[in-house]
Amino acid sequence: MPPLMAPSTEKPTQTPTPAQADPSRFTAIVSGDVQGVGYRAFARRYATELGIGGHAENLADGRVEVVAEGRYGDLVVLLKHLRVGPAHAAVKRVDVEWSATPPSLSGAPEFRTY
Repeated sequence: MPPLMAPSTEKPTQTPTPAQADPSRFTAIVSGDVQGVGYRAFARRYATELGIGGHAENLADGRVEVVAEGRYGDLVVLLKHLRVGPAHAAVKRVDVEWSATPPSLSGAPEFRTY
């Protein structure tokens, strides 16, 4: 049985409709039991495998912020992973905002955790 995915509050009016290879960016705020369970390392592992740059950071209120830049199709795959999370996490909600990719997106992407 596949793992359950957290509900999304992705805003349809802000979701781009680019081609799979077009550069894109999203900011996701992940709620639930997502700190102290390897969530940021999980996000970094999948982002790195997909060639996505950005960062994952714990927020003071217990949520995790993930900012990711890369090809649209790869970002969609990363977002699916973020909604599931690692084995010890309990993702309850993922709020996503899509935005334009800054022109600096070039070269080898790096994904950091803070």
